[in-house]
Amino acid sequence: MTYSGDVTPGGAPAVRELDRLTITKMSVGPMDNNAYLLRCRDTGEQVLIDAANEAPRLLELVGDGGLAAVVTTHRHMDHWVALEEVVAKTGARPLVHADDADGLPIETETLTEGDTVAVGDCALEVVHLKGHTPGSIALLYRDPAGIPHLFTGDSLFPGGVGNTDKDPERFGQLVDDVEHKLFDRLPDETWFYPGHGKDSTLGAERASLPQWRARGW
Repeated sequence: MTYSGDVTPGGAPAVRELDRLTITKMSVGPMDNNAYLLRCRDTGEQVLIDAANEAPRLLELVGDGGLAAVVTTHRHMDHWVALEEVVAKTGARPLVHADDADGLPIETETLTEGDTVAVGDCALEVVHLKGHTPGSIALLYRDPAGIPHLFTGDSLFPGGVGNTDKDPERFGQLVDDVEHKLFDRLPDETWFYPGHGKDSTLGAERASLPQWRARGW
């Protein structure tokens, strides 16, 4: 089945098989949050991006394969409701950017710009996108056999950057980071997976960057 990235709250996950990595996307909770389970196809090691809600469903998705880490993309509560339970039941390492660590309910290991998170033999690069929160991050997987894949949390969506509460300074910081650290570095075919809703590609959004700047959100 062709991967579309379309998921619904309580519905079946969407699965994408890359050459070395399997990406499973699931919608959880009342705010239709996306959680992403990544599994290295060579080693079987798994990492979860955003234990957002519905711990039983996430644990069922993890199954018997174990969980090496849970990466939280930012400190907003709707992205970590299930974090404490998932970590307690799997022993996974909780990871978050250092600038958002104080907003989580448990003690975590901290990340910073340029760090890598291992998923077995695969690696995710940490990209700091300040503005939605001080420590918001994206995670970049450069598929050796295909296109780049980017998990953007609430910093980038189809149609615009994340909410900055109409703060011009925060908006300017976020749109600058998104443009320079993502659009300027990565090709149009880069597929990105946001914290809510549908996926998109950088190419589909690139032409709209000036409009986003002009409208201020």
